[in-house]
Amino acid sequence: MATYQQVQDWIRARDGFAAKSCWIAHILSDHGKTRRQANNRIDPNQRKHPCPPEKRPVIEAALRHFKMI
Repeated sequence: MATYQQVQDWIRARDGFAAKSCWIAHILSDHGKTRRQANNRIDPNQRKHPCPPEKRPVIEAALRHFKMI
């Protein structure tokens, strides 16, 4: 499994933008791939920085490339 940094580097090289780690975590959570919630999350029912819909396909492609989803 790749690290978030490796996923971010792949996206930056391929698509030219920096994906936030919270966006990656949001997509992994939506696919049921997270084990727990972050301990520094203020509200367990709401994300402070959800993944923007226009960035979602690119991040999902990166996660598929690394076989994380």
